[in-house]
Amino acid sequence: MILPDFKAFPKQGRIIGIDWGARRVGVAVSDETRQMVFTRPVITCDDALQEIVKIVSDEKIVGIILGLPLRTDGSESDTTKAVRDFAQGLSQIVNVPICFIDETLSSISAQETMGRLRQSDIKKKLDSESARLILENAISLMNRIL
Repeated sequence: MILPDFKAFPKQGRIIGIDWGARRVGVAVSDETRQMVFTRPVITCDDALQEIVKIVSDEKIVGIILGLPLRTDGSESDTTKAVRDFAQGLSQIVNVPICFIDETLSSISAQETMGRLRQSDIKKKLDSESARLILENAISLMNRIL
């Protein structure tokens, strides 16, 4: 089920953050206390739904946070629609709540936190690093409002 906000989102347990992309999907997972967040290997789009379902099952995930790519003025783009479509498909095959969080500038922030890396290493890790930031931002927001 896709929730409109974090009010009905589980207050404890492991959650997954997802940075959806047309080619690659970045993934990060929290610990049960939500004090730490760990990146996972990037998933190719072809395998994304089944890989996420596997992670949700294997790691006993209680909720999904999906980064929503909004324009800087807050409006939606074609990519925003693609993320919403992905979430809709995911909601049909997992039995955990899904929430969106604005991911504006998450890739830029992620690259800054990665420091100086070779271009090939940045491409391999950037999406999951973005997912880590998306998840950390969502956890911070939940801690303030719940």
